[in-house]
Amino acid sequence: MAKTKVLVTGGAGYIGSHAVLALQQSGYEVVILDNLVYGHQDLVDRVLQTELVVGDTNDRALLDGLFQKHDFAAVMHFSAYAYVGESVQAPDKYYRNNVVGTLTLLEAMRDAGIKQFVFSSTCATYGNPEKIPLTEDRPQNPINPYGATKLMVERILKDFDVAYGLRSVCFRYFNAAGADPEGRLGEDHNPETHLIPLVLMAAMGKRESVSIFGLDYPTPDGTCIRDYIHVTDLATAHVLGLEYLLKGGESDVFNLGNGNGFSVKQVIDTARRVTGKEIPVVESDRRPGDPPVLVGSSAKAIDILGWQPQYADLEQILTHAWQWHQFRHGN
Repeated sequence: MAKTKVLVTGGAGYIGSHAVLALQQSGYEVVILDNLVYGHQDLVDRVLQTELVVGDTNDRALLDGLFQKHDFAAVMHFSAYAYVGESVQAPDKYYRNNVVGTLTLLEAMRDAGIKQFVFSSTCATYGNPEKIPLTEDRPQNPINPYGATKLMVERILKDFDVAYGLRSVCFRYFNAAGADPEGRLGEDHNPETHLIPLVLMAAMGKRESVSIFGLDYPTPDGTCIRDYIHVTDLATAHVLGLEYLLKGGESDVFNLGNGNGFSVKQVIDTARRVTGKEIPVVESDRRPGDPPVLVGSSAKAIDILGWQPQYADLEQILTHAWQWHQFRHGN
């Protein structure tokens, strides 16, 4: 029997590559579409060993050709620019890629008769939360163009379901972190803006220090608290979301997080334990737009999809990330 085939856009990137691996381990055949602006062809060639189409979701002719060539059951969509600061400085780039690119993809799917779509959304659609933990029914008031682009796509998906019967699962993630437990894949952004890789680069001596932005937040140690979710758990949720749709599930939205928050200081202290390194710190002023606490409830994903995070412990997340960073960036 032929394997069920899935197109994964952005499948050469951090979260996308882990999702491809999870799909392959669950018996799916995967084709990757990635423009390689942030993706890594060497990881596709070495680890994922599947067809990679280098191209863009804004290229309608390319998409039409792909959908004619392959009989895809579904599309899993990770192709997005995701730097919050850059989205403020270059909103046009973000609306064109994240919104127009996704709309082009959805139109091509509709015309090809592909009815299942798993979308990588974000907790940034909520903006500054009024209540913690965040549940899916909380108001969505994004405070930057990045969050706004993801919210627009969520709205487009609702309308495409009503008009064309294109069903979707939207995953609003909190802070993706960690690496494949076997060390095959991991985080490798350029520029790097995420706390855990920055801390580990400082531990390796690749950075002089790591900055703490704000020590006067209304939290136990004065630093921001965030919900870190292991990237492998994130990938597992995407496979469950796909299977939910393939079994006829209705369009739905799910938060993906740990349900636990860890402060910036806790992350740095845990990294010191895991790495055995000093990790110098520079204390800086708060950054504008950083909420004191961002923690999500994943109760709905656990209840409806049967998702169960396997790596919820911060030390595990950091241990897997440290193994990867030593492999990827070691001298």
